[in-house]
Amino acid sequence: MMKNFKKKSIYIACGLLGIASLATSCKKDFEDPSRASIDVALGSSQALSAVATGIQRTYTLNRTGVIFNAVATSGFSSNELILLNAGNIPELQLSTGGTAVDATNSILFNMWASSFKVIDESNKVIAGAEALGDKGYAAGLIGYVTIFKALSLGTISSFWEKVPVTIGKNVPFVDRKDGYKAAIAAIDNALAKIAANPIPSQFNVTVSNLNIVNALHALKARYALFSEQYPLALAEANLVTIPTTMPTNSSAPVATDASAFRFDAANFNILNNIISSNNVFQPTNVNLGLTGTLAPDPTDKRIAFYTKWEATGTNPATLRMKGFSETPTTPIPVFLPGEIMLIKAEAYARQATPDLNNSLIELNKVITKTNDIFGVNAGMTALAGPFTQTELLERIYKNRCIELFASGFKLEDMRRFGRPQSEMKRSFMPYPFQERDNNPNTPANPAF
Repeated sequence: MMKNFKKKSIYIACGLLGIASLATSCKKDFEDPSRASIDVALGSSQALSAVATGIQRTYTLNRTGVIFNAVATSGFSSNELILLNAGNIPELQLSTGGTAVDATNSILFNMWASSFKVIDESNKVIAGAEALGDKGYAAGLIGYVTIFKALSLGTISSFWEKVPVTIGKNVPFVDRKDGYKAAIAAIDNALAKIAANPIPSQFNVTVSNLNIVNALHALKARYALFSEQYPLALAEANLVTIPTTMPTNSSAPVATDASAFRFDAANFNILNNIISSNNVFQPTNVNLGLTGTLAPDPTDKRIAFYTKWEATGTNPATLRMKGFSETPTTPIPVFLPGEIMLIKAEAYARQATPDLNNSLIELNKVITKTNDIFGVNAGMTALAGPFTQTELLERIYKNRCIELFASGFKLEDMRRFGRPQSEMKRSFMPYPFQERDNNPNTPANPAF
């Protein structure tokens, strides 16, 4: 649930910053004549807290936010989702794939622009927090906005071959793996600040309902895996505490709780809004778009978690998405417990000297899981080995597809596991024309 800040000056600060950012987002040059007044406004912990809350809104809410556009782009491109209405032109492009996806696609532009808006405003909060006298509260702010900065850097690195990791005019592009490493560097900075000055409990009441340190370690493990730093991925995954309790309200302390983005009637779950319209996308089929040996076992309880059959009026029942889009207030996890187990399984299997025994142990934790805090339970019998590395990696990929359905990760997984291009609608995305028009360093678009 989003926090409410009632001081007028705080709303002014947020409004000025939002207007300045939106006005030039495609240039990633966020300076404007109101810069001085914004800097003054962001000199207090209350104003910084309000802007930090706005950053979460940019990331999680609305069709322009990062979450919806990442889920849609990955879902269509990886065959997780089917299009319901060909009149939705951006979705139609992604559903068709190939050269039909072009630089005018508004889903791609919204994901790109919102990601960089989050990165830019996070940088401003981090800089402002550095000047605060209360270093514990400052560490909380830095850790909190770094979650969204890292998620946004990770998102653009998942969909584009090369990415900018700095804000300004004519910024250079780097390899997408360096984008993941930039996310890791931001996380390392935040963790160092928190280690030096622990976050006070009051911060959880005022700003955050996330377990910040746990979430940062989980994201570091994710992006270390995506950048093929397997020992680091394993080490960070081992630092993540698997959550066993959920906060009961927005102000509950979260030291031992799960981290999830929560919603209310005014700030609703955008995925539920899209699914409820039944006019944009739904799951491809009950097998989540998987075929052959990758298709889920019919007894896998995760199918019933992520999908449901629902009739409308006198129309026959159709397959719809459930899971983390079930209601307007259904939380969306920052990470799933099963993701951490699967990161360990993959990291063990991909080490220079593969540890296939421990890899299978971690994989079986996911397959046999019945007590997931978010309800993502396969509830099946453990796999009996031994398996070769190739066989084990295929099973890890299959379970990532099921466990992390419609999370925005599948396209990245398809590349990392060497899936054939015939299984994808497109591998990498073209750069939004707004970026190309304003930055001469924009690379050529990928062929596929």
